[in-house]
Order: sequence, then structure tokens, then C-alpha cells
Amino acid sequence: MEKSTLLISKKHYPILDGLRGVAALMVVAFHIFEAHATSHLDQIINHGYLAVDFFFLLSGFVISYAYDDRWSKMSVADFFKIRLVRLQPMVVMGMIIGAICFYFQDSVLWPAIHEVPVWKMLVVMFIGFTLIPVSSSLDIRGWQEMHPLNGPGWSLFFEYIGNILYALFVRKFSNTALAILVFLSGCLLIHLALTSPNGDVIGGWSLEPAQLHIGFSRMLFPFFGGLLLHRIVKLTTIKNGFFWASLLTIVVLAMPRIGGSEHLWMNGLYDSLSIIILFPLIVYLGASGEVTGKYPTRICKFLGEISYPIYITHYPLIYIYTGWAVGNKPSFQQAFPFALLTFIGAIILAYTCLKLYDEPVRIWLKQKVLKNN
Repeated sequence: MEKSTLLISKKHYPILDGLRGVAALMVVAFHIFEAHATSHLDQIINHGYLAVDFFFLLSGFVISYAYDDRWSKMSVADFFKIRLVRLQPMVVMGMIIGAICFYFQDSVLWPAIHEVPVWKMLVVMFIGFTLIPVSSSLDIRGWQEMHPLNGPGWSLFFEYIGNILYALFVRKFSNTALAILVFLSGCLLIHLALTSPNGDVIGGWSLEPAQLHIGFSRMLFPFFGGLLLHRIVKLTTIKNGFFWASLLTIVVLAMPRIGGSEHLWMNGLYDSLSIIILFPLIVYLGASGEVTGKYPTRICKFLGEISYPIYITHYPLIYIYTGWAVGNKPSFQQAFPFALLTFIGAIILAYTCLKLYDEPVRIWLKQKVLKNN
């Protein structure tokens, strides 16, 4: 197979790139506010956790757009290599940053960190490079995370599972078969959201059976719903698509808790309807819109470029901030300078990793790994 045949790039949806960045920044803000909340009932940017489900739907849509019509010229192994080249370098960097920051996170929240031997932390880091979840014997933080050095790695773990299922089976599905899968997955998601003891879909980061149930429920509908959306939707032209789609994304993720502690199911209903109805609408708006003008184009490009790096590198900084906030219990007004520093630092860290590491490494890997494809 000729390289030129396999790797010809299709045009990007610049607004979808920008929306991914908007959602990633909302995730960082969500995690900062989380350090000051007594529970998710009173947290500001209350539904920021739904950004993960939005990412899954975006991924499914883009995967269908990029690869559905290439399988006559591409093997399953080719697909896996392309995806690994795209995603894995930053997975490795996220774990390295998590290792560098680990001992700075020693706090009342994780009081045993200073007792973790360096060799054990390094073992967790090297396993994390593969995204293979660690066993409970290597839970060096105490949160039962799949990836104790960089918690958000759990969503990449499920992202890979979605990619594997797509490449091996789902790409061959007819639209009818795919619609049935999406419908059943939607039922699974709604059941999770409405019966959750916490009234939300938060979770998925542990190997514990209940957490695996959450992880698969959160991945299956949006990822394969994104595939179906791309296959069946007929795009139109929408003016100011980036503005309206960004505004709707921010509103959905920032929405205060619904139903309170007395009616948890109401928030679960909001979660499921956001994922099943509002997120596909946002992706439709974004895919149908056009970016015109120098500055809107640059904004979408910048947001798209940092979206994945900031998501996969910001959490080690959040561990440090959260440990400090829980230990010192400042008001948010008192903590604001440190919160702002964490937010801006996450952006700078992501952009630095992108330009000095991720882009050069991916160029090198494409030359070495994909040169014969």
C-alpha cells in the first residue's frame, strides 16, 4: 500500500476542533472548582464531567469521517498504527508529567505519597505508558484509579476500546445495525444516569466492576452515536456556527445541579439528555458552520491544537492544587490567584508539550512507523 494513498489528509472541521478546545478548557475549570466544592451538588461549572462524553461523540464523528471510506485501501493494522501515532505520544508525556509532579502532591488528601518508593512510582509510570490499567497493589495514590499518576488516562483507555471495536467489527455494520447498537447503548446510558446513586454519570476510572460499567456506558453511546451521526446527517450551512455551538457547549457544561439531593434522578435525566440530544446537536452545528476571518480561524486552530494536550496533561497540576486547597481550606476568593495560575499554567504546559514534543515526535513516528503503509 502506498503511503500517499493511506495518509492523504482530508480537510478538518475547524469548528469541531475549536469546540474540543472549549470543552477541554471547561474540564480544567471544572477540576479547579471541584477542589472547593463540598459535593457535586454545589460545585460551580457543575456538569464539566460531561465533556468526556462530548469528546467520545466528537471522536466517533471524526473517526467515521476520516476512515469509513478508506477501508478498501487500509488494513486494521494500518488503522491501529495511525491512531497510536496520533494519541500515544501524549499519553506517555502525561504519565511523565504525572511522575514529575507526584511527590509534590503529598498532602492531607493523599498523606501516604511520601511513603511510596520511587521504584514503585516508576513502575506505575512505565505501565501507564501503555495505558494498561494498574492493579490495586500499585494504587500509589489511594483513589483506586486505573492510572494513579494521571487520572484522565481512563477515558483514553475507553477511547482505545472504542477504536478497537470500530476497526474490528462496527465499521462493517450497516446503518440499521449501527442504529440498533446506538439505541441499545442509549438505553444502557439512560439506565445508568437514572439509577446512579449520585444522580450523574460521573465515574469510569477504576477497574472495580461498577466503575467499568460506568466507563463502558459512557463510551458506547456517544462514540458509536458519533459514527451514526456522521453517516446519516446531511449538513447544511449555519452562520456563526462556532459561536452558537461554543455557547451551547459552555451552557450545558456549566449548568447548575438539577433536582438537588431530593431528586437525584432529575440530574441523571439531564445528563443522559445532554449526551443523547444536545451533544449531537452541537456537533451538527459545528460541522455545518464555517469559519471565516483571520482571528476566528486562528482561535479555532489554537483551541483544536491544545485540546488533547491540555486534557491529558492538566491533571497532575490539579492534584497539586486540590491537595493544597483541601489542606488549607481557602475561600475561592483567597485561592483565586493560585487557581488562575493553575489554569494558565495548564494551557502553557499543554502548548509547550505540543510544540516541543508532540508534533516533532508524531512527525518522526509517521516517517518511521507509517512510511511503508
